[in-house]
Amino acid sequence: MSKKAIILLSGGLDSATTLAIAKENNYECYALSVNYHQRHNYELIAAKKIAKYFSVKDLKEVEIDLSWLNNSALTNNSLSIPENLSTGIPITYVPARNTIMMSLAMAWAESIDCTDIFIGVNAVDYSGYPDCREEYISSFQKMANLATKKAVEGDLVKIHTPLIKLSKKEIILKGIELGVDYSLTISCYQVSSEGLACGKCDSCRLRKAGFENAGLPDPTKYL
Repeated sequence: MSKKAIILLSGGLDSATTLAIAKENNYECYALSVNYHQRHNYELIAAKKIAKYFSVKDLKEVEIDLSWLNNSALTNNSLSIPENLSTGIPITYVPARNTIMMSLAMAWAESIDCTDIFIGVNAVDYSGYPDCREEYISSFQKMANLATKKAVEGDLVKIHTPLIKLSKKEIILKGIELGVDYSLTISCYQVSSEGLACGKCDSCRLRKAGFENAGLPDPTKYL
């Protein structure tokens, strides 16, 4: 393999599928997970399992404490995770999360002579986060190509978003085709310390519906 890629790996269904797609396209994969002191930090355990399953070249887990961002239910444990359908941008939105994560990926990529970054954002079956939209990704890519030495010297950064226009059903079917073991993944915003999903949050509902629409059993362990 001559191509390198940084894969943002959260431990969830989407990022695991994204990693599988990068592998299918013959990238040498470097996985990046971020411990931002999220309440659902079991996803970091899942990320390690997925990275091992796909034999990534390297896995970095970077710690950036965002627990002081008190307006997100994912970083402020005193806020409740919604268990009803959310309208508008939900309280689980973490300010600048994807910007922070992609900036870390951009820095690591430049340090290993890599110009390709994969992120599993989705603008179809998602929770309404503004940093999952195509216009955001396009703007970040433009910024990355103004900010990095390699890009200024001619090696442009490419942000790959292979899932951005897919439904959750389509994502799951693609992953099954590529051999993703979804039992290793976790999507829940309030997963227990034993790895059991709540089955009630937005993320769990989207996951459940995806497997149902795909006509496949959901391998998730629920409370």
